[in-house]
Amino acid sequence: MVQSSNQRLTLEEFLALPEGDITYEFVNGEAVPKYKDDEMSPKFFHGSTTGALFIILSLWAEKKGRVVVEWAVKLTRNQQDWIPVPDLTYISYNRLAADWLQDEACPVAPELVIEIISPGQTFGDMAEKATDYLKAGVSRVWIVDTKARTITVFAPASLPITYRHHQVITDDLLPELEISPNAIFQRAGLNP
Repeated sequence: MVQSSNQRLTLEEFLALPEGDITYEFVNGEAVPKYKDDEMSPKFFHGSTTGALFIILSLWAEKKGRVVVEWAVKLTRNQQDWIPVPDLTYISYNRLAADWLQDEACPVAPELVIEIISPGQTFGDMAEKATDYLKAGVSRVWIVDTKARTITVFAPASLPITYRHHQVITDDLLPELEISPNAIFQRAGLNP
């Protein structure tokens, strides 16, 4: 349980906070709720899409790396400690050894983070966060829009690419993964 105050926390103080019902991110020295109010809290589309992506990516990632739902990631933004909690994270065993087993935040920038737009969030908000992830060393960011049924892929030194319907997402960083928004949303039960 985090008390709202203007007192800034150190990274160590933030990491020592007890877990509770509310997910917090560490931003500019403050514990900030990932979902600021009931309007922003994940709903059916968000939860179903998270589940579908977890299943699809976990099957693909077997023996390659790990896929984790809402895993805090230790990063740096604007020369300050930053701990976002992406909806999904993929990190290869090349970046974080298969035998690493600690109950703590991800200690290195992962290859992929996925953020699903929640009610009350805008694509612009999430695009700004995607840019922050890339600057912090994350290799790819997917922004999933369940209403528009799109996935926008952000990568360093290139413009974002938005995938729709049956367009297949492929990426050398994620070898052998070939997936379309339609397949993801169908798995989530959102496409007939």
